[in-house]
Amino acid sequence: MTDPLRSPKIKPWHLDRIAVVYVRQSDPQQVVKHPESTARQYALVDRAVALGWPRERVKVIDDDQGMTASTAEGRLGFHYLLAEVALDHIGLILGLEVSRPARCCKDWYQLLELCGRFHTLLADSDGVYDPTDHNDRLLLGLKGMMSEAELHILKERMHEAKLNKARRGELFGLPPIGYIKLPTGEFAIDPDEQVQAVVRLIFDQFDRQDTLHGLLRYLVHNKIQIPVRARSGVKQGQLEWHRPNRMTLLNLLHHPIYAGAYRYGHRTLDPRKKKPGRRNSGKQYLAAQDCPVLLRDRLPAYISWERFQANQRCLQANRNKADAVGAPRQGAALLAGLLYCGRCDRRMQVSYGGRKSDHAYACTRNCSDYGEPLCQSLSGQCLDDLVADQILAAVEPAALQASLAAVADVERERAELLKQWNLRLERARYEVERACRQYQACEPENRLVARELERRWEEALRQQRQLEEEFETWQRTAPSQLSAQQQEAIRVLATDLPGLWQAKTTTPQERQRMVRLLLERATVVVDKESERVDVELHWLGGHLSRHTLKRPVSRYDQQADWPRLKRRLKELCGSKLSAAEIARRLNDEGFRPPKRTDHFTGSMVQRLTTQQGLKRRRRHGSTSGLGQDEYRPAGLAAKLGVKRDTVRRWMRVDWVNVRKDDEGHHIIWADADELQRLRQLHELPRTWANKARLAELKKPKQRPAR
Repeated sequence: MTDPLRSPKIKPWHLDRIAVVYVRQSDPQQVVKHPESTARQYALVDRAVALGWPRERVKVIDDDQGMTASTAEGRLGFHYLLAEVALDHIGLILGLEVSRPARCCKDWYQLLELCGRFHTLLADSDGVYDPTDHNDRLLLGLKGMMSEAELHILKERMHEAKLNKARRGELFGLPPIGYIKLPTGEFAIDPDEQVQAVVRLIFDQFDRQDTLHGLLRYLVHNKIQIPVRARSGVKQGQLEWHRPNRMTLLNLLHHPIYAGAYRYGHRTLDPRKKKPGRRNSGKQYLAAQDCPVLLRDRLPAYISWERFQANQRCLQANRNKADAVGAPRQGAALLAGLLYCGRCDRRMQVSYGGRKSDHAYACTRNCSDYGEPLCQSLSGQCLDDLVADQILAAVEPAALQASLAAVADVERERAELLKQWNLRLERARYEVERACRQYQACEPENRLVARELERRWEEALRQQRQLEEEFETWQRTAPSQLSAQQQEAIRVLATDLPGLWQAKTTTPQERQRMVRLLLERATVVVDKESERVDVELHWLGGHLSRHTLKRPVSRYDQQADWPRLKRRLKELCGSKLSAAEIARRLNDEGFRPPKRTDHFTGSMVQRLTTQQGLKRRRRHGSTSGLGQDEYRPAGLAAKLGVKRDTVRRWMRVDWVNVRKDDEGHHIIWADADELQRLRQLHELPRTWANKARLAELKKPKQRPAR
């Protein structure tokens, strides 16, 4: 007699293979709170037995509990099921619904294709299906499509419900730093006074530092810790103090809740950036103004909305990107990030080089991107001097107000730090008193508990003493309250803005920050055939000022007064003047050499006259003007019978008495004893045995007073 529960689609070769019951719940919450669904799925083992499989030939796959079926990624149970079907080990797959293994058509049809190829049946509460049968295959495909559509409908319904609640400003998650969650579900400012003081200090110091790294260094230097309430575990809701870190500060500055705004939907998922095997990859964070829901003045605030927007603009400008100015750097360039080429309107780059790390501005984009010649470049110091003069002239009327603001800022900063120390000391005293009360409330006989409470009390006392010692150290090193004399000194400094600008205590970052407070951008056009540079300064507020400056050039013929200089140089050489005298005349008449020097020297005049073929009073090798026992380098070399390079090396290492005449020529004094010493110095072998003797011969004889 045939079993009424036995399906005619079940063949003997199906019974020769195992039956699999696939068990899955979509998320861990369903696994915990909906046990009936799980129980019904495990009960499908009895259904497999009723269909003809021995109980020991029925296997349960429940590795995907708490995981969604919208994707096969990370579902080990589903991958194992596919592998077993492909190995021809499975005759029947049972699920509470036939689409339980997959709610994605791509994964569902992959399973159907394998089951059809290896004649594996599928079954649910409605019946048994054969993927090789056309009608069953059509029904299975329809069920998979409806399952995927059902998942989409459920997700869309839940999303719209959450979005509708968010539009009312009533959907809250975990509170950020400085806030707590009330029993009603809304956010409120943390009642702890120290927590509030730290959050306000962070925003105040960011206004002063203007950079995230500057804020981080300030907090670390002053040992300010970040208040964090534990979000899970046995200490959930308790206040903990963590050391400051960059990401926490960045999230705090970007969060609009501190300006009283409610946001929703700031985290999105970009499938193009999602990496296989990484569930949290592909996330993107939207700015406050780009969020689907943004309600201003919905929550209690620490700062105003205008101040929050100013912080966002500052953070955006500090980013090291092509469309951002960038944060102030250590380099001396004032216009880094602000200077643009007047020819191609591209940002000019800053480069440093030389012994003094002199900086220059250059437009290099066409050269680096297209291999074209360098657009233009100029020395940075001359341009920075012009900008500094304009900046100081602009802020001079407000110097007195700035000095008063500086005095108030110093006192306010000290007051804020003092408040932080007082709150930390107060909390330390509370922890000591709390540990003391716990110890006193314990029964003396219960030493198992008393020993631990005594240790906690001693630890609280130790931390209090350490904090008091650090506070005393801070009081000795921190700036004290300004006296009347110090306040007057600040006012006097405010009247000497150039001196304050050039002071060693003024850092390059502070100069750059002042420039950015007044200038929006600067544009330069360099005349490559002359020393002329046209400068346009675009001031904040729309004002435009134009200036012309002279840049250091590499050649004399690039100077505007080069023809006049040649004529004057010819006249002075005709007067039979020395090179030093010609240099003094040129400097007095206002002539200036190219490059970075600001006056002529004798050696420069010598080179210039030689290049122009002009003759002066006497030649370099002349013996006139020499005193007793005095030689030119070439004459001394001939006297000693050595090479001229040997004499020049002695001059470089100070082994001879040498001076310069009015024209800058070297004159060496050497009497008979000195000549004898130099001969011995030249002839003595450089061996270890002669080391002491060589040291003596290297010391020149003191020249007698003339």
